[in-house]
Amino acid sequence: MVSVLKYLLSSQLKSPKEVQKNKGFTLIELLVAMILAVLVITPLLGFMINVLDTDRREQAKATSEQEIQTAIDYISRDLEQAIYVYDADGLTKNSGDTPQGIKNQIPPVKAATGCNDTTQCQPILVFWKRKLLEDAITVANSTAVDQVDDTFVYSLVAYYLINDNSSPWSKAARIARFEVSDGVQSLGGVTCGSDYPDEKYISGRCPNPGFKRFDLTLVGSNLREKMNRWTAASTAYTQQAHVLADFIDQTTNNAPLATCPTNTTDTTWSTVVPTSMTGFYACVETKKTLNTTVQVFLRGNALARIQNNSLGYSENNKTYFPSASARVEGRSYLFTR
Repeated sequence: MVSVLKYLLSSQLKSPKEVQKNKGFTLIELLVAMILAVLVITPLLGFMINVLDTDRREQAKATSEQEIQTAIDYISRDLEQAIYVYDADGLTKNSGDTPQGIKNQIPPVKAATGCNDTTQCQPILVFWKRKLLEDAITVANSTAVDQVDDTFVYSLVAYYLINDNSSPWSKAARIARFEVSDGVQSLGGVTCGSDYPDEKYISGRCPNPGFKRFDLTLVGSNLREKMNRWTAASTAYTQQAHVLADFIDQTTNNAPLATCPTNTTDTTWSTVVPTSMTGFYACVETKKTLNTTVQVFLRGNALARIQNNSLGYSENNKTYFPSASARVEGRSYLFTR
């Protein structure tokens, strides 16, 4: 009996120590574990942040490259229908020159291009083109059902380089496209306002407000002089300019120079570029007969997608400024009959 009591007492005295021993970690053990965790996790966390940042930058580059190529392809297809492209003189000659440039005959006005400052909205590529209108004309048929046919009209197209930091656009520049088109005439049609009071058009196919056809009977020794005398109609423009591409390089200091092909005895290239901002510019081949060959240059700005400051171009970060170019010759023609 005495031995049993001794055993029970001894077990009771030992149990609190065992419970205390298995209760948890000591403070020193916790501190050691935390230090080891920091030493292991910190480099891994830094590595993951670096991987994510690198991926974000590469995605910005890839997106800019894709958008720049898409924009240059769109402009190229547009230019394929050009019948005349304005060179630098045709756009920006002073008001005292003869003939004058047409820069003051087209927007910018805020309603059309989104800005009203001529230093922030610069027309770069302005041209006349043939625009296809599908199912525009109803053709009377001897059968019970009349047929519809396609036709074309002339349009004046202007691509602007805009840099005004307005919401929701980026702090870089953007390209906007503006177009005004002629209507489809019909002997039994309707009148379309005061610009063409003696002409009739198919209902719903009136000329855009502000549109006025070029006049080849104007004074001038060649087509360039006649086209440079074009003036807008008396009615104000109501057409809107639509943004084609954002995140275009807006750098003015240390930006790559606008470089056009070398002039020869047979060919002269006119550089159309706004001041020293070369993110979007055009080289127009000038001829006395027709200006239809153009080389267009675009340069994007991927930095503007990933940061808010230090967005300018430099040799150290030029990989963030993808560029593309295309040479296009207008395949359309003037219908003068």
